[in-house]
Amino acid sequence: MPVESSSSSGSRQAKQKRKSHSLSIRRTNSTEQDRSGLQRELLEGQDSKLPLSLRTNLLDLFSQIEREFENLYLENIELRREIESLNDRLAADGQAVEGADLAKGALKTKASHSTSQLSQKLKTTYKASTSKIVSSFKATTSRAVCQLVKEYVGHRDGIWDLSTTRAQPVVLGTASADHTAMLWSIETGKCLLKYLGHQGSVNSIKFHPSEQMALTASGDQTAHIWRYLVQLPTPQPIADTTTPCEDDVDSSDKDDGDGDAEGPNDCPSVRVPTTTLRSHQGVVIAADWLVGGKQVVTASWDRAANLYDVETSELVHSLTGHDQELTHCCTHPNQRLVVTSSRDTTFRLWDFRDPSIHSVNVFQGHTDTVTSAVFTVGDNVVSGSDDRTVKVWDLKNMRSPIATIRTDSAVNRISVSVNQKIIALPHDNRQVRLFDMSGVRLARLPRSNRQGHRRMVCCSAWCEDNTACNLFTCGFDRQAIGWNINIPALLQEK
Repeated sequence: MPVESSSSSGSRQAKQKRKSHSLSIRRTNSTEQDRSGLQRELLEGQDSKLPLSLRTNLLDLFSQIEREFENLYLENIELRREIESLNDRLAADGQAVEGADLAKGALKTKASHSTSQLSQKLKTTYKASTSKIVSSFKATTSRAVCQLVKEYVGHRDGIWDLSTTRAQPVVLGTASADHTAMLWSIETGKCLLKYLGHQGSVNSIKFHPSEQMALTASGDQTAHIWRYLVQLPTPQPIADTTTPCEDDVDSSDKDDGDGDAEGPNDCPSVRVPTTTLRSHQGVVIAADWLVGGKQVVTASWDRAANLYDVETSELVHSLTGHDQELTHCCTHPNQRLVVTSSRDTTFRLWDFRDPSIHSVNVFQGHTDTVTSAVFTVGDNVVSGSDDRTVKVWDLKNMRSPIATIRTDSAVNRISVSVNQKIIALPHDNRQVRLFDMSGVRLARLPRSNRQGHRRMVCCSAWCEDNTACNLFTCGFDRQAIGWNINIPALLQEK
């Protein structure tokens, strides 16, 4: 028989390809002609302000896009059929697959892919189980290290600020939006005294370094200094109020009550201050005693901080420079230094150590309102902000922070423990977290539907010398909470 030459067979294949290609072009052209005719009919029947040529071009473009999607859709259907076929073959317990080597290669690739998927599922399941075990262990450890000891309930509105006395007897003070300040027995949770001298929200409370005097700042544009005399009740055994640390449960709908505890209604009250400080033209948001207790500083929404003489109640200095409302002020425990925070994203350090020179330094490191800035015993300042960060600064090098803590919620009035320098961060999201000065997270205080804060946590305050409660927090759920933090165990876990 005659044998075709390779050249003749190649020319025949080329002719067939050209023929099939011309057929496909004819089909495509005929389809496009039908579509273009339909498009022209649609164009004539529609009322549009666009020129006909522009509308035709747009429809041509949309037609091309439609064809591309049609091709992708058909390819997807074909791929799904192949996947189903391969899955059926894989289910045949290792039976041989008939077909070309390409099909075998595809099958091997698919089998390898399925094996990797199974391996990934096993790893994911293992990691999830391990994560649950580790989380359970951490929760148990957290309960042992951080325990809720006492709740102080009696205010009729949210509590903005709290602090403990420095002089004996040691009591807890709270400042509330209900226009009152209260003093509490730390051990029993009973209200010992109520201050009723303000006509507006009481925004902060601080105690004299050595005498039984309190300093409160208020929305009535004044700050008051008033004396208190309290008698501690007989301490009673502290009930174990700790509960398992469960996952966070939204208990915002839980009944907060009216805050009508028997203690606050029965406790004595003070209505007249010893000294009233008037100079601000706006809300006085915070106030603090300078070292020695002979002068106080106040911070206001009028963008100024004022320094007063306690004995004469005269204005000594007006500290101006902030571009927006002040949010907080704090004094150094051992030196004549003041730090003021503002909504202008900065905080300022005022130096009164030299009577003839009052220098000021501006710290710029936050991107939102600086809610508070506090001193440590050493040469550090810790600032918290609505930008969800906390920064640690060195007074000797103020250009950049030495540590930055990033959180998931705005930070309110922070506090730093004196001895171990542990930072307590109260958050808008009802959480309270503990960090060290290098930014390492140490713990999160337990919070569930049965314990902890149910609203925004506004402030934290350390009292390391108290054996029952060494950390206090308050919030807009109208309560203050006393915690026992096992600091040695906390640092050991670190």
